[in-house]
Amino acid sequence: MQEYFEAFVSGFLGTLQWTWKSILFEVPWYTNYFWGLVLISLFIWALEILFPWRKDQSVFRKDFWLDGFYMFFNFFIFSIVINGVYKMLEVGFQEFGISASSLALIDMSSWSIGLQLLVFFVLLDFVQWLTHIALHKFPILWRFHKVHHSVKEMGFAAHLRYHWMENIFYKPLKTFGVMLLGGFEPDQAYIVHFTAIAIGHFNHSNIKITWGPFKYIFNNPVMHLYHHSYTLPKGSYGVNFGISLSLWDYLFKTNYIPEDGGTIDLGYPGDESMPSGFFKQLVYGFIKKRKT
Repeated sequence: MQEYFEAFVSGFLGTLQWTWKSILFEVPWYTNYFWGLVLISLFIWALEILFPWRKDQSVFRKDFWLDGFYMFFNFFIFSIVINGVYKMLEVGFQEFGISASSLALIDMSSWSIGLQLLVFFVLLDFVQWLTHIALHKFPILWRFHKVHHSVKEMGFAAHLRYHWMENIFYKPLKTFGVMLLGGFEPDQAYIVHFTAIAIGHFNHSNIKITWGPFKYIFNNPVMHLYHHSYTLPKGSYGVNFGISLSLWDYLFKTNYIPEDGGTIDLGYPGDESMPSGFFKQLVYGFIKKRKT
C-alpha cells in the first residue's frame, strides 16, 4: 500500500512542479505545453478576428471565458490530480508483469523519427475517433459528452470544453495505443501533441476553410461544425466524429456536410437543462434530473 501512496505523491508533485516550471519558462520550449497552448490559442483567435466566418459573432462569443477556463482546467489542473492516479496504475501493472514491451505489436525502434511520429499520430487519432463514437452512442458516456456539445457559439476554445470524465475514457485508451508501438520514444510525442492542439483549435474556430481535396484526409471547421449541429440526420446519433483526421469518417461513411453557410443551430435536444456554470457542469452526468 505504501508503494501505491508513494507513486501517487510522486505523480501528483511531479506534474505540479513541471507545470509551475513551464509557467516560469524553466523547461525546454518544445515541452512547454503551458505556453505552447497559450501561443496556439492566441494565434487561432487572431485568425478568427481577422477572417471571421460568422461575421455577426462577437469576438468574445457566448461562453468565451468559460471555455477558456476549461482549456487550462482540463490540460493542467485536472492533469496534476489524475497523474498521481496513473502512477498508481503503473505500479499495479508492473506487479502483474504488464509493461510497454510486453504489449508491443510493432517494433518501431529501427524506423526513422518521421515515420514513427506519423504512425503514432494516425494510430492515436483512430483510437480517439472510435472513443468519440462511443461517447455519442452509449447513453452512459453521452451524459458526460453533453458538456462539450452544449456549446452554442463555436470558437477555438470550445475545443477543450469537455467534462473531466472524458479524460478518464480517453487517456487509458491513448496510453494503450502507445504501448502497442514498441520502440517509440515518448520524448518525441510533443510534436504530435502540439499538432493535435492546433488542429483541434482550428476545427472549432470561427474560420471557414475546407482544405480543398485534402478535406478527405484532414478535419476542418466546416465539417466539424456539423458535428455540433442541433439537428442531425434522422436515425443518427452523430456525424463527423474525426478529431484531427476526416479520413475515418469518409472511410466508414459517417461524414455529413449538407451546406457550408455556417449559421446552423448548435447543441442538442434538451440542452436547455445544461447548467451554465463550470462547477455545476463539473458534476453534471452524475446527478439525475428530478422528474416533475
